[in-house]
Amino acid sequence: DVQLRESGGGSVEGGGSLTLSCAGSGSGLRTFCMGWFREVPGDWKRELVAMVDKDGTTTYADHVKGRFTISRDSDKNTLSLQMNSLEPGDTAMYYCAAGWAGRCVAGGRNGMDYWGKGTRVTISS
Repeated sequence: DVQLRESGGGSVEGGGSLTLSCAGSGSGLRTFCMGWFREVPGDWKRELVAMVDKDGTTTYADHVKGRFTISRDSDKNTLSLQMNSLEPGDTAMYYCAAGWAGRCVAGGRNGMDYWGKGTRVTISS
């Protein structure tokens, strides 16, 4: 079974930076699509932030392009999200997720198969 654990959330002022990390365990994780999703307060829909497939191909939501960078270390089963130029609108619960390769092909529209418990990010103006 795949397990995911996020870390690195916190509170920063607008314009600041944070790095989220996800430690994964489980058989075959290196072949999975992995990504970050978020739930904005008051909206229970989990929206895609960024994802990366097993070959390193990345996909970003339009509202984070140029500000966030996703990366993975398949040998260590870790996933990171470097977030720069943070805005109050980035305030959300951020979730690490993993799924079979087709999840990346679908751009996250069909969900993922495994989820972490989330880490909270709060950006003040």
